[in-house]
Parts: sequence; C-alpha cells; structure tokens
Amino acid sequence: MTETRCDWCGSLPIYINYHDEEWGVPEYDSRALWEKLVLDGFQAGLSWLTILKKRDAFRAAFANFDPEKVARFDEADIQRLLGDAGIVRHRGKIEAAITGAQAWLKLQDGPGFAPMMWGYVDGQPLVNRFQTMAEVPASSDLSLKISKDLKKLGFKFCGPTIVYAWMEATGLINDHLVTCHRHEAVKTLAR
Repeated sequence: MTETRCDWCGSLPIYINYHDEEWGVPEYDSRALWEKLVLDGFQAGLSWLTILKKRDAFRAAFANFDPEKVARFDEADIQRLLGDAGIVRHRGKIEAAITGAQAWLKLQDGPGFAPMMWGYVDGQPLVNRFQTMAEVPASSDLSLKISKDLKKLGFKFCGPTIVYAWMEATGLINDHLVTCHRHEAVKTLAR
C-alpha cells in the first residue's frame, strides 16, 4: 500500500525524503530555524528543488550556518560566495544572510530566535485541516506580522510568502493535507 502525500511532493526521492522526514516537523533549535529561513530566502523566485539539491553546498559555503561566523563575513567572503557555482549566486540574498546572522546574534542577547518565533504560536504548532492544495494560502496575517517584525530587526528576504513557507517547513504550522500520512504523525512531534 502506498502512502498518500501532499500533492506538491511529487515522486522525486529528494522531495519524498524532505516531505516525509523534515517538512512540517517542529524545529525548536534557533540555529536550525535561522538556516531554514535563510534557505527559504534564497529560494525566492526559484524552485525549492533547486535549494534542496544545493543545500550541502550552501552549508559548506556558509560555515554550516553558524551565525557567529556568518555575521563576520566581509566583502572577500561575498566575492567568494558570488563565485561559488554550488549555491545561488545573488548578492542581495548573500548580504541578507550576513545581516540576518547579525540580527540573529542580537536576538540571542534577548529572548532568542526560537523562543521569539515559537511565541507567535504560543509554543504549539498551528494545525490546519486543508483537504486540497488550493486551500493552502501563500501567506497569512501571521506571516505578514512575523515578516514585518523580522524586517524591523534587520532580517531581509523574509516577506510574508517566504515566512509562510518557512513556518510550514519548520512546523510552526502543520499544513500537511489531512489526506497525507504525515498530517497526524507531525502533530505528535510537538512539545
């Protein structure tokens, strides 16, 4: 018996693995949440498949998304990254990762990135019960609020659509379709 998955997943093994093992799983680690936000920013205008295929190269290029290291990247690092064919070479997105690391570090002196982000949903994933992909929004009032708040803190490439996709990916929202085998399974992973 084959398992039913969300329509976007398709049949490529890389997508199936991502869908079944990562997408929608609640992420509570501040560094990992930031990494996924950066990758969602790089995805803007591209397919998520492109980012998935390049994720290991991104990790190598961005010091395994260590915010303390990325925050210190300078023009030489930007030039190095612009020459790295393994990643998406976009100056604005590269600079956004650097300023995002700097903003992330400032948050660690206060509430911390993960506690702040999970605070938007009172520490528990929002669980939607969509039947079809047509019901799933591209953004929401909450993603708009988070986007605005992130931008005030210095983050970039985090518009409401990017933030909504990031919330789905990191489990702040469970948008697995109710027909998907992961919808109920993901609910059990919340703290």
